Amino acid sequence: MSTATALPPAETGAPEPHAGLLYRLLWRWHFYAGLLVWPFVLLLSLTGGLYLFHDQVDTWWHHDLLTVPTPQASEAWPPERLLAAAQQAVPGQLLRWNPPEAPGRSARIDLLTPAGQRVWVYLSPADGRVLGQLPERGTLGWTLRHLHSLKIVGPKARALIEIAAGWTGLLVLSGLYLWWPRGRKQGVWRLRRWHPGQRVFWRDLHAVGGAAVGGVLLFLALTGMPWSGVWGAWVNQWANGANWGYPAGLRVQLPMSGQRLAEQADTNWSLTQARLPESNPGGEHAGHGAAAAPPLPEGQAAGGLPPMLDLAQIWPRVQALNLAPGLSLSAPNGPHGVWIASVYPADLSRQRVVHLDAYSGAVLLDMAWRDYGAAGRWMEWGINVHLGQEWGWANRWGLLLVCAVVALLCLAAPLMWWWRRPSGRLGVPRLAGTSPLYWRLLAWLLPACLLFPLAGGALLAVLLLDAAVLSLGARAQGAQSAKPS
Repeated sequence: MSTATALPPAETGAPEPHAGLLYRLLWRWHFYAGLLVWPFVLLLSLTGGLYLFHDQVDTWWHHDLLTVPTPQASEAWPPERLLAAAQQAVPGQLLRWNPPEAPGRSARIDLLTPAGQRVWVYLSPADGRVLGQLPERGTLGWTLRHLHSLKIVGPKARALIEIAAGWTGLLVLSGLYLWWPRGRKQGVWRLRRWHPGQRVFWRDLHAVGGAAVGGVLLFLALTGMPWSGVWGAWVNQWANGANWGYPAGLRVQLPMSGQRLAEQADTNWSLTQARLPESNPGGEHAGHGAAAAPPLPEGQAAGGLPPMLDLAQIWPRVQALNLAPGLSLSAPNGPHGVWIASVYPADLSRQRVVHLDAYSGAVLLDMAWRDYGAAGRWMEWGINVHLGQEWGWANRWGLLLVCAVVALLCLAAPLMWWWRRPSGRLGVPRLAGTSPLYWRLLAWLLPACLLFPLAGGALLAVLLLDAAVLSLGARAQGAQSAKPS
């Protein structure tokens, strides 16, 4: 069995007897985890802190597009007139109608141009004046979100975020063990020095700050995983396949299309895999919990389909549903498509998605928070806290403070390493070789690696490589010691 010499008090802040093999081993793993994920954690803390206030950021940055003089209710143009004004400025097919969220806010029409571009057109609801346009999800808030998830650089790079989230768990848990007082008082609950030019300041800042926000950081890593490309998609399919994620409304016997809700409208995690029901030109099926469809509109051509309800006809039906402010109405996609009215406010109990038959206006599915399965509710609650939406301003400002502390930890870590590292070397915490404890700890990590396969596979690869390096080093040292002097 390999042995390890005690760490100097200057390195650990602890008496030498406490710096045993387990301490050294976890310190080494903490170093690896920090080395691999600190750029991502820094990016996530900066972009996440800004995204907490994306509404305020967008209102400031896109003020001319998002705000208008507060109109009287009687002055507001109907949506079909606003659509005509938007299409005059940007010829295209209606994708989505977004009424003003509150007085003083603009309306938005989403269009698909003949060239295949998706454009957001902003209008004054009082007079139909076109305020400007942006590419779909072209706001600063959406840019921050795409930076936060690395979606801006493609799906392969997004896998790095998933790996970083998994490694963050090891970083936090090993860091909490290293911080644990074990009889110490200095550098545990408060900083011993307040001079940024000294290593002990950054060491204590890293230890005290990490202990203060470690649990929240672990929570943020776990609640961010549902949106990851591999683990999140797998869990979404599993939860919905077990009827724990989809709302019960999706289990009714209705003709369902191959289209997914996420392909036609912005949606939440639980409904990412949701298939859309089909509109029926013949009006033969009624919706979930709805009365039978009314007669078809007049004007059906012989042998052809009846005309679909347009925006002017469907909008009064949507208004009668009493959805929360901030709703969005997506247009049908194809002859069997449906109108989709959806809203995802910060108050989870007011989330709602309603599918309406494109020919009759009958409600086919009406899904609310109460219809979600157990997994869907827990996931949505965690994501809501992650986004700073569950407890209002307290949630946002609390997470902003956590993001600021995490950014300081990311600054302190390389400074600590720079002062501690031996000249000309990487400065990995030394370990004489592998031991039964090394393999025992690695075995304890296996369940977590199986639960998070992408992050776990990367973790096992690095730690097994480290074990091989340690074994080779120990053999070389043993061979050197065996040579006759």
